[in-house]
Amino acid sequence: MTFELFIFYLFAAVTLFSAVGVVTARNPIYSALFLILAFFTSAATWVLLEAEFLGVVLVLVYVGAVMVLFLFVIMMLDIQIDTLKEGFIRYLPVGLLVAVAVAAEMILVMKSKTFEMSIPEPAPLSASNTEALGEILYTEYVYPFEIAAVILVVAIIAAIALTLRRRKGVKKQNQSEQVKTRKTDRLKVIEMKAEERS
Repeated sequence: MTFELFIFYLFAAVTLFSAVGVVTARNPIYSALFLILAFFTSAATWVLLEAEFLGVVLVLVYVGAVMVLFLFVIMMLDIQIDTLKEGFIRYLPVGLLVAVAVAAEMILVMKSKTFEMSIPEPAPLSASNTEALGEILYTEYVYPFEIAAVILVVAIIAAIALTLRRRKGVKKQNQSEQVKTRKTDRLKVIEMKAEERS
């Protein structure tokens, strides 16, 4: 066994351990930290496979931005951990059944010939990893790439529309009306007679 293969198995084992920890940890903070560990070890595995760009993007985007957002949301929600623990044993058989069904479906899909994809030809040795990835994305897989981009844009617009929908009892500001205001709209001078001392 070479040293590179040993490092690969080590990172793979840590990734599996952290992935199991994400779904089995009872504290949401620990689950998020296990997910960060899984991202780091996955990035290290990609670096071993000479996909440095994907490894760096995984660390920068997911660990640097998404997981920080997750941790902020988890800490701000003040989740009651005792309430989460109450139904764990009761729903364990159903959870195990669903997990086995999903694992069986994934195994059947991966073994099916319908989902086999043609492996693209390797890039020339002079091309860098990022250049080879960009060339494949914008030539062979340009339509799936564009469809994914459109779906993400639609999801962003839907999220904005959901936050801006009108609800009863919610106070709302109209910024354009606030900018148009004049002094006479806000200030009213009232003349009053002075009081006389007795």
